[in-house]
Amino acid sequence: MSELETTTLDDGIELLTLNRPERRNALAGNTLAALHDHVDRVNGDPTIRVVIITGAGASFCSGADMKATAADHDAMTGTPYGSLQARARNATARTFAAQELMAGLFEKIHRLRQPVIAAVNGHAHGGGFALALACDIRFAAESASFGAVFIKRGVSACDMGTSYHLPRLVGASRSAELLLTGRVFDAAEAHDMGLVLDVVPDGTVVDRALATARLVAENGPLAVWMTKETMWQTVDAPSLRHALDLENRTQILCTGTGELTEAFQAFVSGTTPVWQPL
Repeated sequence: MSELETTTLDDGIELLTLNRPERRNALAGNTLAALHDHVDRVNGDPTIRVVIITGAGASFCSGADMKATAADHDAMTGTPYGSLQARARNATARTFAAQELMAGLFEKIHRLRQPVIAAVNGHAHGGGFALALACDIRFAAESASFGAVFIKRGVSACDMGTSYHLPRLVGASRSAELLLTGRVFDAAEAHDMGLVLDVVPDGTVVDRALATARLVAENGPLAVWMTKETMWQTVDAPSLRHALDLENRTQILCTGTGELTEAFQAFVSGTTPVWQPL
């Protein structure tokens, strides 16, 4: 059984399902290496327009697999994603490589050319919480729960990008409360604070994510790519002027494709524009 299942739901919409339900889809080395491989492939595939991430069974992702055995890491040996962790003699270097294996994956997901939607169907704790935060859009099933829980294990709750993403999504004060307490909160509260956009009955969260993915995929591939990239870049812009400069240059870049003319002609004629592939 594959630890990562991939399914094409519609033209250009791909579903990634973490498939370790017996471990609440905890992330061991083999799963992380498979995700790295697949995210790299997706980023280079111009036919994939939107990605949805979910978990098999009753959990989205319970974070790092604290009970992983050697067999849960053996597939990493000799891969670009696990060779240092497997071969380093220095214990600190091995631990840092393991940390970077997960943190680097979440950075890749956040920087992925395609929009990524989290369909959170259960536990999203620790690294699973960080994975959901790294996505562009989040929907939750009624049974979903969230939490930055590492502070309960005696280490910082600021882990795997959580301290970067969470304040930008829900504000600094709410982030401080969640990170300092490490408490687990439910889907309704996540919706109230704006962390997830919608809460739906169990068993329907992938369908809810797919509805939004289809709306995204109706737009031009280059326009979607540039919109995602520009929005997240301007979140960190040091001034309005910097944001405007980036927006202006991106708009001119997009107009060079001729798709703006196509879109206006389609609007006038009442037809659907035909977008150029990447």
